[in-house]
Order: sequence, then structure tokens, then C-alpha cells
Amino acid sequence: MPVTVLLVDDSAVIRGLMDKALSANPDIAIVGSAANGSMAVSLAQELKPDIIILDIEMPVMDGITALPELIKSSPRSRIIMASTLTARNASISLQALSLGAIDYLAKPSAKTGDEVSSFYRELTGKILALGKSATPAAARTKQKPSFNVPPLTIGTPLNAAGIAALAIASSTGGPQALMGLFEKLNGHLLNIPVFITQHMPPTFTAIMAEQLSRISGRPCREAAEGMTVIPGEAYVAAGDYHMLAEKQANGKVVLHTRQDPPENFCRPSADPMLRSLSTIYTNQLALLVLTGMGQDGLEGAKRVVENGGSVIAQDEASCVIYGMPKAVAEQQLCKAILPLPEIAGFLIRHIDKGR
Repeated sequence: MPVTVLLVDDSAVIRGLMDKALSANPDIAIVGSAANGSMAVSLAQELKPDIIILDIEMPVMDGITALPELIKSSPRSRIIMASTLTARNASISLQALSLGAIDYLAKPSAKTGDEVSSFYRELTGKILALGKSATPAAARTKQKPSFNVPPLTIGTPLNAAGIAALAIASSTGGPQALMGLFEKLNGHLLNIPVFITQHMPPTFTAIMAEQLSRISGRPCREAAEGMTVIPGEAYVAAGDYHMLAEKQANGKVVLHTRQDPPENFCRPSADPMLRSLSTIYTNQLALLVLTGMGQDGLEGAKRVVENGGSVIAQDEASCVIYGMPKAVAEQQLCKAILPLPEIAGFLIRHIDKGR
């Protein structure tokens, strides 16, 4: 059965282009289109699509107003916010995630073939991944976990050498997971720096860093070239830039931002970050792999383990997309595989109190 999609955008041209591009994939069926949120609510109630692509700025009823009505009309539909890349729309998109949207996508700012093709490739990938993972959460929690690891004794540090830095890799579903995690970490893990690669476009990453800082009470910054790493602070890879770290002769760790080619179709990608961090922190690096599509972070996780570091992964039942965590779990790289609500407590017990 193909994944069914409802397109919601006030531009007939945009709807037509998306319809044409997505309909070319036999695994996707466009079942309807709407020019505003009000029309979308009526159609969603009737069609019950697997996926709704929802624009933000529309007449009659905008996307953020329509969102709760769409969730009410078609609870099983997964909603992807699509908007032009502005600070305002990025902020609204992140707000939409907290209100029930599952993901976001920035529309191409230019009409160049490469940018448009990249947009459609990413949109298609998200639709297929989210459509195939649309098992209700209640049902997924009853499934037997695919991979198990022996539980660590409470109070036992992840590594006998202690943990000097935490790296986090995440993608689809990651912003919601990160917000919940950082809220619970409030006042903890203040002795170590935290490095985050979340697959996000430009503008979004700066706003997410601000939100993480606000809810956690710790400084959280979008990475910038030459920024000095300070224990207790968190650093988010900037959209469209890989984040790498370098240890200088004076012992200070500084960040570099690079526009090297994408890895795993991603920029930022977690693998460049992990390669650099594992060289610096070796057996004192912990890696947390959260929900996400694909397998970005797998090669980096292998490097972390080779250098004596530790890997923790989010479990299948609590993931929006069980791609990135599954990749490291399948390779038997994890010291722990945990439900999202348990991860903060685990980190506090095994890292914070272990220092």
C-alpha cells in the first residue's frame, strides 16, 4: 500500500510541483490538496491521510492554527511543516513540533535544479520513512525490543576513566527529544561540554540552541568558527555546516565549521563531529544516538568505540524514526539502549555522579 499524502499550501504552483514530484514515486499517493488550513481540516477528516504536508503562511487559516484541528480531525496522520526559510517561520516550525507536528522541511529559497531536487529528495525520504513507521505508539511499546544489552549497575560509570564530553546525534524527531532531554538535565552534566549534531537547515539551529538554553538553564550556542569549548556549555552544529573540534597546543578545545561535502546526504553530519571528538576525548567520550532517519553517526560511533568511548541509543518504541539508533544497535556498539524518558536519569547516574 502506498503512503497517502495530503498537500496543504496556498500556492497552486507549489502544490502542483509537489504533486508531480511525489506522484512519480509508486510508493506515494497524493490523495488531496488544500489552499488553506480550513480546507485541510475538512479534507483530513474525510481522507485520513498517512502524511500531511502543512504550509505555515496561508490565508483564512494558517498552518499553526490548523495544526491542532488537523490532529483532532485525523489523529493518525503525521504532519510535516513546510515553510520558507525565515527566522519567524523557523521559530513557528519548532513551536509546531511541540504542538504535535512530527517534522519540518524548509522550502528551497532558489529555483535552481540542485536545490529543488534536494528538497524533493528529502521530502520523499521523510514521507516514506514516516509512513512506514506509522505504527501507533501504544502498539510499538508492546513489541519485543530488537536488541538488548546487559544493564549497567546503578552508580557504575559508563567508563572507568570517567566521561569528559557528551556528543549527541539526532534527526527526525530529534528536536522534541532534545527539548525533553535538556529539560530533565537542568542543573546536571555541568562539568562537561555537550556537542549536538541535529539535522536541520540554517536559521533553525540557532533558534533551537536558544530554546535548549532557555529550558535547561545552561548556555547553549550555535557553533561558530574558532569558538572555545567550555565545560557546562552545549554546542549545536549550524545548519549547512559540519561541526568539528580541535585541541590546541595550549590544551583548549576550539570548534571549526566546515562546508565540506555532505556525508550520509547530510550537512551537518554527525560523523565528522564524532571523528574529531573521539580523537580529542578518546575513552572519555560518550555518544547518545537519538531518533532519526538513515544511519548518520554509525561510522562515527565505531570510531568512538574503537577509542574506548561509550555509546547509548534511544530504543525503538520511543523513536519517531528508528533509523540512526537502530544502525548502532545492530552493530552491537551500545552500552545501553533506553526509552527516551529514561535517558536523562541514566546520564545523571552514570556521568554526572561518576565525576
